[in-house]
Amino acid sequence: MSDTTPSQQDFAATVEQLETIVERLESGELSLEDALGAFEQGVRLTRDAQQRLDTAELKVRALSEDSEGRLNVTPFAGAESPQDDTEEGKETPPW
Repeated sequence: MSDTTPSQQDFAATVEQLETIVERLESGELSLEDALGAFEQGVRLTRDAQQRLDTAELKVRALSEDSEGRLNVTPFAGAESPQDDTEEGKETPPW
């Protein structure tokens, strides 16, 4: 097990560590005890990553809402398909 706890590493490192754990588990070369330990570590990392994603989503929503709490959706620069003029100004759900 690593000395770095999930809270001390960035999101990309957490995902990379999860991918390594999955590869080890899928290899079938771990003993039952090692597989259970890797699985437990994977669950902890997954929960940490999900919490980080949830926090990031809340921050994005807070930054994207207007004064009345409606989502203020702005397309990314260089969006592939231009928006129809009739759709401009309408609220678009984030999904």
